[in-house]
Amino acid sequence: MDPNENNQAPDAPDSKKMNDVGELPDTFSLIRLRRLAKLGSSTRSPKPEDSSPNPETDAETSNAATTSEAKGKSPADLTPSSTPKPAAANPFTQLGVRSAGAASPTTEGGAQKRGSSKIDDRAPAPAPAKKANTEESVEDFSDRILSHVFRITVDPDRVTDINGPRLNFLSETGQELKENGSPLKLTAAVLDSALLEAVTAVPAEKPILGYLLPCFKRIIRSNIVKETPEKREILEEAKRLCVSNCLFALTIPDLFGRSQPESLVPYLLRGHEQDDGVCLDFLREAVKRFPEDEQFPAVFADAMHSISTKLSGLTMESDYKPYINALMSYTKFPPLLNALSQHPNFMTAQKSGAFVERETILGPFFRLSPLQSEVTLTYFPNPRGLDRSRAAPSQDALRAILRVHQDELFTIANAFIRADTETRTRVLDWFASAINTNHKRRAIQVDPKEVSSDGFMMNLTVILDRFCSPFMDTTFSKVDRIEVEYFRRNPRVDIKEETKLNADQSASDAFYAKKTEGNSNFITEVFFLTLAAHHYGSEATNSKLKSLERDIKWYEKHLTAMEAERPKVQNQPAQLAMFELTLKRHTAVLEKAIAMKYAIEGVFLDEKMQELSLRFMRYVAVWLLRLASQTNYTPDKDLQLPLPAQAPEAFACLPEYALQDVVDNFKFVYRYLPQIMPSAVGSEMIALCIAFLRSSEYIKNPYLKSSLVTLLFSGTWPFMHFKKGVLGDQLYGSKFANDNLLHALMKFYIEAESTGAHTQFYDKFNIRYEIFQVIKCVWGNDIYKQQLTRES
Repeated sequence: MDPNENNQAPDAPDSKKMNDVGELPDTFSLIRLRRLAKLGSSTRSPKPEDSSPNPETDAETSNAATTSEAKGKSPADLTPSSTPKPAAANPFTQLGVRSAGAASPTTEGGAQKRGSSKIDDRAPAPAPAKKANTEESVEDFSDRILSHVFRITVDPDRVTDINGPRLNFLSETGQELKENGSPLKLTAAVLDSALLEAVTAVPAEKPILGYLLPCFKRIIRSNIVKETPEKREILEEAKRLCVSNCLFALTIPDLFGRSQPESLVPYLLRGHEQDDGVCLDFLREAVKRFPEDEQFPAVFADAMHSISTKLSGLTMESDYKPYINALMSYTKFPPLLNALSQHPNFMTAQKSGAFVERETILGPFFRLSPLQSEVTLTYFPNPRGLDRSRAAPSQDALRAILRVHQDELFTIANAFIRADTETRTRVLDWFASAINTNHKRRAIQVDPKEVSSDGFMMNLTVILDRFCSPFMDTTFSKVDRIEVEYFRRNPRVDIKEETKLNADQSASDAFYAKKTEGNSNFITEVFFLTLAAHHYGSEATNSKLKSLERDIKWYEKHLTAMEAERPKVQNQPAQLAMFELTLKRHTAVLEKAIAMKYAIEGVFLDEKMQELSLRFMRYVAVWLLRLASQTNYTPDKDLQLPLPAQAPEAFACLPEYALQDVVDNFKFVYRYLPQIMPSAVGSEMIALCIAFLRSSEYIKNPYLKSSLVTLLFSGTWPFMHFKKGVLGDQLYGSKFANDNLLHALMKFYIEAESTGAHTQFYDKFNIRYEIFQVIKCVWGNDIYKQQLTRES
């Protein structure tokens, strides 16, 4: 008999009856026999004539057969048969399996299994019948899925979801269905009223969004499954109504019997993965509704303003990432960024840099930095006991964290720039506002309460540098896109009070009063914003580094003198307590200054940041040479010297920092990061220095002219395999340098007599020494010897 006939499995032996009849087979034997039964074996190995049965195995099989027979009889078999049962009545034999002793020939070592070829020769068993799939009706699907996502029901007898969560019974909606004679099932037709009843039933002390946002997440998860169009429409309607009620809770609280609108802030600060967090899918659906009501974009802008206000009180030591992530979520949707740019607090009419940093929407995000005074002591604890080598690991960690934060800031700013023309205009206005309100950062005495912090301005400078990166190619192919007419149109950068390269205030005002038509392109806008940001940002911070070094020396000297006074008050407890308090206060100021010094050095010694900054300064140098020479100069072309006798008025009226920042930036890198100079400097730097030293009448400030000599001198310092420095070989062998260097140096050597004031002798000595060192570097070239003979 085929064990698979009628698709019925063999009866399992009753262990209790088997124990009554005889010895129970061991578990392993039963498992093995059942596996063989599933194979449906219908063939048996012939029993050799010379083999004898195994008494123990036969006894076990007999007992198992008796027990199985007793269990497997149906009621119709209760009448005893007149014919005795044959031995084949063993249920395992009926399954096509013989007892262990008769299943295969025996050997002296024990039973032998059948070969796989014998098993495979049998006829294959028929496949089991498949269970018929019953399609869930749209009504049942609607009731099940809507109950699941909204945790509601209209059936009073149904108190829990199929997955276990408790369901809230909607009595009013259920009563309406009864009155209409409709089934007690949730459908898309009644979902609007059902959801209104469910939301209204939320306790007053609990937020409505705390209920609706998890519902939205469940809808999104349910929508992943492929369903029929009718079922997908139900999910889409559920999603639409869920988002609508969320927006109503934010704008029309009266609809749900509440006096105050919901706050979106806590849900924006929760992660996307949180059930009650605002995810990108929700923002995408909400943005689609913006054209329906002008209150909707305003709600999201107000929420981000509140987040920004909260962030203004935090530092990098706080949990600031949720705030950054919230704004990063906005960057995915241009309408949200446009709404932010229209918010009253996106810009400010205040003339205080500190106000821009703390009160505008973007300010607190750019404010976060390791340069915050509260953070520096965390990176550099006990700073008086640190030296450069011990501070280096902390500086590496500081740079890594700052780089990640600046990447996020660039993503945010770039999203504003790319959103639309109006949003781009607003964000460029914000950058200009941050720069123009910080002119006092370059003053001799700076009030920190009136200007933005170093961390804010450094972040601003780096982000603007990155905006310049796309057009700063090595061939300078886009330098002609920078329009000098920028300052004669409607410039965002204010240079009215800045010292000019070679013009007084009246001449400058008269020149810029002559307006030109047209609008500046984006490259021009970003170029001049970045140039100003370097002046008031990175270069101002660099100047602070020098003053910090002086202050630290003064504090240390002062503390040493105070310690020497300790014995005088040693025996006077009251005065000793005051002395200790004063000493502690002075020590704290010293440690804070040292920690800030290490932090600023850590930021400025970032090679990637300085490489990007030098690329920009090279572009500035080439642009200045093109403007001064009135040619299309690029480093691969020759520059004709001397420059025209009369400096172009557009060049003369440029702010002095246009050249000063180039020189200062390169001087810093020569001193602290010379390893990046070989790949960052080109022939344009030699051309810049020589051109304005030879045509020194183009520059009014003698100290600025002397800094050009310092720049050449710094380029001749031996470094690695550059025995003549980074610039030495070019000064020694290039035709441009051979023709113009010595004449330019000798001319300024003579002009140095008029340089200096109370430090006149010191300044002259330095200038002459640096000129001598540059000439010494190239003296091996006979061309310079011959030129010196002619010059003398």
